[in-house]
Amino acid sequence: MGLVLGFALDRALGDPRRGHPVAGFGSAAQALERVTYRDDRAAGVVHELVLVGVTTGLGIGLSRAVSGNRAGEVLVTALATWTVLGGTTLARTGRDMADRLEAGDLTGARELLPSLCGRDPEVLDADGLARAALESIAENTSDATVAPLVWGAVAGVPGLLGYRAVNTLDAMVGYRNERYGRFGWAAARTDDVANLVPARVSGAITTALAPVIGGRPADAWRAWRRDAAEHPSPNAGVAESTMAGALGVTLGGRTEYRHGVEMRPTLGDGPAPVVRDLRRAVRLSEAVQLATALAAAAFAWSRRRA
Repeated sequence: MGLVLGFALDRALGDPRRGHPVAGFGSAAQALERVTYRDDRAAGVVHELVLVGVTTGLGIGLSRAVSGNRAGEVLVTALATWTVLGGTTLARTGRDMADRLEAGDLTGARELLPSLCGRDPEVLDADGLARAALESIAENTSDATVAPLVWGAVAGVPGLLGYRAVNTLDAMVGYRNERYGRFGWAAARTDDVANLVPARVSGAITTALAPVIGGRPADAWRAWRRDAAEHPSPNAGVAESTMAGALGVTLGGRTEYRHGVEMRPTLGDGPAPVVRDLRRAVRLSEAVQLATALAAAAFAWSRRRA
């Protein structure tokens, strides 16, 4: 019940514009980094353990504080779920990007892109912006919605908060660049492990729901089976390949970040995505989010009854 209520709160309210707890966590992580940072893996492990440990411990404490009080348990779970989900904001941003691209507002689209991903917007044309936004929608459907719901179903409030700490740290320091190549190693590997099962849950639901946007599950499954393992991320490859197959487009290829250019493997079959495909991706993302919320709540209820 708490997971569904939290999902409904995210649907109704989205992320708070001010005082978001995840932003507060990010500020705390930055402050700690000034103390813990060293250009080696051991320092990164300490950084990860402290922040994830404290956040998960907070979740354990909250769960124990309301243990046995059914209304309290539902309320705390709902608030934690709302805090960690980012699906509504993700969908709104995707639609806003499509609106700007359709209006020919490339400047506005480029200004919006950093809120979705780390690509260099200044080198992208309209189709490049659409592809970057679509790939981000695919990956973040798994990372920002499916994964926290899966962890919430399995481990309750500690799972919700602990997962969001892991994923946020990966977004902050999990880069293969000069500063974070060693320090961010623990954050990146922990995030890979935490998303291993959720990414495949997301891929399975995306595949099953391909008809929602006129796609074929067989195409999504074929793209997953054939292309996902070629992606440098063991989890993003699943999310992006199944989305590409469902949409009937090709993702990947030359990918420009501020730190350099990467040649990504191609995922799926068909033409490069355009703005219309970005809107379809948002619709599919929302369908996957809803299906995951219902499935997670059913799983949590069955565990409680067992």
